[in-house]
Amino acid sequence: MSEFKKQISDAIKSAMRAKEKERVAITRAINAEIKRVEVDERIEVDDARVLVILDKMVKQRKDSYQQFIDGGRPDLAEVEKREMDVIAEFLPQPLSDEEVADIVKAAIAETGATSMQQMGAVMAIVKPQVQGRGDMSVVSQQVKAQLG
Repeated sequence: MSEFKKQISDAIKSAMRAKEKERVAITRAINAEIKRVEVDERIEVDDARVLVILDKMVKQRKDSYQQFIDGGRPDLAEVEKREMDVIAEFLPQPLSDEEVADIVKAAIAETGATSMQQMGAVMAIVKPQVQGRGDMSVVSQQVKAQLG
């Protein structure tokens, strides 16, 4: 069992013991999404894939949060915010802008990229290193800035 899956399972158990209904529901939703991916793709997900799943779940909640704010529903936005916070607890420490810039710089040097046409090759190297630890839109802007 991957480290993240064990951590999530332990979080479910401790939330149940503490009778934190909302936290139990959110951690169970995380577990259900991981199991859904395993069943759909007939694989055992590893830590890297769990990071991708968690990252996607946080992104979905950010989008929902913004839509609820724009729609004048702060009550529903608050629910999304709490879910986002619980999911984010399982993600590793976010990278600083300087760390992202260094990773991008190293990837550009590794690929020998000199123009925007080679952005895909740079992103292919950067994405696994940044997954779950940074916003990919910020990373993409960083790559564009360094290549452009």
